[in-house]
Amino acid sequence: MAKIDDLVLTGAASLGDALQLIERTAKEVALVVDDDAKLVALLTDGDIRRLLLQDWTLGRSLRDLPERSPITACMPCSDAEAVGLLDRHKIDQLPIVDDNGRVIDLLLRRDLTEKIWLSTPHMGEDELQYVNQAFATNWIAPLGPNVDAFEKELAQFVGVQHGAALSSGTAAIHLALVLLGVGPGDRVICPSLTFVASANPVLYQGAEPIFVDVETGSWNICPLALERALAECKREGRLPKAVITVDLYGQAADYRSIVPICAAYGVPIVEDAAEALGAKLDGQACGSFGKIGIFSFNGNKIITTSGGGMLVADDPDLVARARKLSTQARDDAPWYEHSEVGYNYRMSNVLAGIGRGQLAKLEERVDKRREIFARYEQALADCTALTWMPEFDGSRSNRWLTTCLLNHSLDPQAVMQDLARLNIEARRVWKPMHLQPLFKQARFVSSNETSDVSADLFARGLCLPSGSNMTLDQVDRVAAALADAVSRQPSQA
Repeated sequence: MAKIDDLVLTGAASLGDALQLIERTAKEVALVVDDDAKLVALLTDGDIRRLLLQDWTLGRSLRDLPERSPITACMPCSDAEAVGLLDRHKIDQLPIVDDNGRVIDLLLRRDLTEKIWLSTPHMGEDELQYVNQAFATNWIAPLGPNVDAFEKELAQFVGVQHGAALSSGTAAIHLALVLLGVGPGDRVICPSLTFVASANPVLYQGAEPIFVDVETGSWNICPLALERALAECKREGRLPKAVITVDLYGQAADYRSIVPICAAYGVPIVEDAAEALGAKLDGQACGSFGKIGIFSFNGNKIITTSGGGMLVADDPDLVARARKLSTQARDDAPWYEHSEVGYNYRMSNVLAGIGRGQLAKLEERVDKRREIFARYEQALADCTALTWMPEFDGSRSNRWLTTCLLNHSLDPQAVMQDLARLNIEARRVWKPMHLQPLFKQARFVSSNETSDVSADLFARGLCLPSGSNMTLDQVDRVAAALADAVSRQPSQA
């Protein structure tokens, strides 16, 4: 990332020096200053071409440039104000100067107007190698060498014995419930603050979801509320068949407390780590804390297969059965024999090849997303109107999404709309399941009779652009836009 000093030339430089600077920095412009470092000219490659057509040579001194006052702005200058200046003067570069006319920043139209998405796929070159291999060997349909290798490589990364590559994380949760014998009339506990895909498979099986509140320390299922829900179920003589935990936005749940609680009641854990591949707690990978672990490789996840998921477990029989069920539950017979209901849930060999290439870069992707979070945290350190999603001691979030809480007096919807006007995508935190019309009849259990942490996090939470292919300039642009949007809201409580 070029610094302002890298874009500056004095009059002693030549036209050729300016052309080389523009090519080297890829910032579209060279800034010419006088002996007092005051901006006197701005040169684009178009300006240089026009000067050459006027019989200038590349060796000619920049002191000979015709006098003209470049369009500038002073701080503070919001993105919206900057775009207005660019439009009004029909220019693409806007230097920001201090009171003495010295350049302190440079805003480019391309940076201010390019859409910044929440989390886009980050593709590399390794993926194509495996995809080409699938084409070359004609392994296109479900199953194949890439599927087998992807299962082994991901299971090894997570620290479990076996994996079954599937069409989605939702399919993996569904199969997990089938494997655990969940059926009509059974109960399944699930945190309320999650994406609906965590809970929908409970309905697929005709079971009853019981939603449990989350805690402020991790935004994940609250151990106190979980124990309270299990105790209520035990008193009623109907313990749940499973507890689904969620590692929200890449942050591990408090498994130090959750695992022994579930063990005491004899209820297995299905760990929905769809958002948390690469995250850890006490050095142990997310996805390995439950009887069954779940991952998603949807297009917005930290690694993607465009669409896909995986079920992982140490029990080979569970995974073998998941593979059978995911291929229409075909029996071992010389013809198509089916003794039970099956599903078309298997991942294709082509998509598994993409996954293998993505998995090889996972640690880099985690490091970049954590760097993006740290950049936001630093850039907005003085913004008292927001706080960040916590990372409790011993946990290492993959920071899949950088997520913050606004003060109670602020409206996250209004802030999100302000960002959208600047071509920045942001999202609200997941709306809790117990507040969804689909689950209006479901039981909700909190840690006490008065608290509803899930509802509060939804009311104040905002997810910021966090893709590992973002530039730091883009992170800074979002941070500045967020600070500006917050400052224009009503006074903070």
